[in-house]
Amino acid sequence: MMNSPTVLVTGATGTVGSDLISALQARGATVRAMIRNPDRPVPGVQNVVADLRDRASVTAALKDVDAAFLNSPSAPDAAALQIQFADAARDAGLNRLVLLSQYAARADSPVRFLRWHAEVEAHLQRIGLDHTVLRPNLYLQALLGFAGTIAQGWFGAPIGDAAVSAIDTRDIAETAAVVLTGTGHTGQIYTLTGPRAVTHGQIAEALSAATGRDIAFRGVPADQFTAALTGVLPPWQIDGLVEDYAHYAGGEAAEVHTSVPDLTGRPARDITDFARDFAPAFGPA
Repeated sequence: MMNSPTVLVTGATGTVGSDLISALQARGATVRAMIRNPDRPVPGVQNVVADLRDRASVTAALKDVDAAFLNSPSAPDAAALQIQFADAARDAGLNRLVLLSQYAARADSPVRFLRWHAEVEAHLQRIGLDHTVLRPNLYLQALLGFAGTIAQGWFGAPIGDAAVSAIDTRDIAETAAVVLTGTGHTGQIYTLTGPRAVTHGQIAEALSAATGRDIAFRGVPADQFTAALTGVLPPWQIDGLVEDYAHYAGGEAAEVHTSVPDLTGRPARDITDFARDFAPAFGPA
């Protein structure tokens, strides 16, 4: 392990970022959280106010750090913003960049998010920055977005009975912490999945068992899914999610990889672990 490295975490207040901070601290790292709002600092770490759209602020945030974690912002120009960060990191002489990409990222994917991630991965190859790529599958924590309907006893998505090797974001964070503070990961691409592929019906069963209530999964057509999200998410994001779900429904995200246990030394969390730990979030309305 590197001797108490200083690690810059982008997306520090997000789902993966907040878990990553704890995982890095557990490994003895000094954490610098990159935040946009100075009124909402992350407790217990260095805070630096910077925005991916402001290269000067990013350059300042990168000063005197040993490694950085680059999370994808939720924006239609996410790839361009990440590429700009990577260039700033190279110019700052950063020793290591860990990129959060996505399972099955490739330039010719019909899924826009996978094309965007592949574009960033290719850029990192080109500029020769010491980097490692993490490609996680569907986040189990995405289920928290369905908490409103789950509290009423059901949730729906356009995925049918296809199985997905979905992953707990805590496992993504712990794997990222290992890579950010350890050695031997240069140029590696790690695909991160849960311990098995599960259908959304099986997810409903696990949530039912954990909450002691009957929770059902309903397959819904893509247009109904789109209608439900209209006004909640911007159109580009809804369209991207529909593409994501078509990819899952096609059985293209069911493969199980062993990167989480290989790197962390313990099994990846199962849907049953997630359901037990987050059961209060799915309580009755």
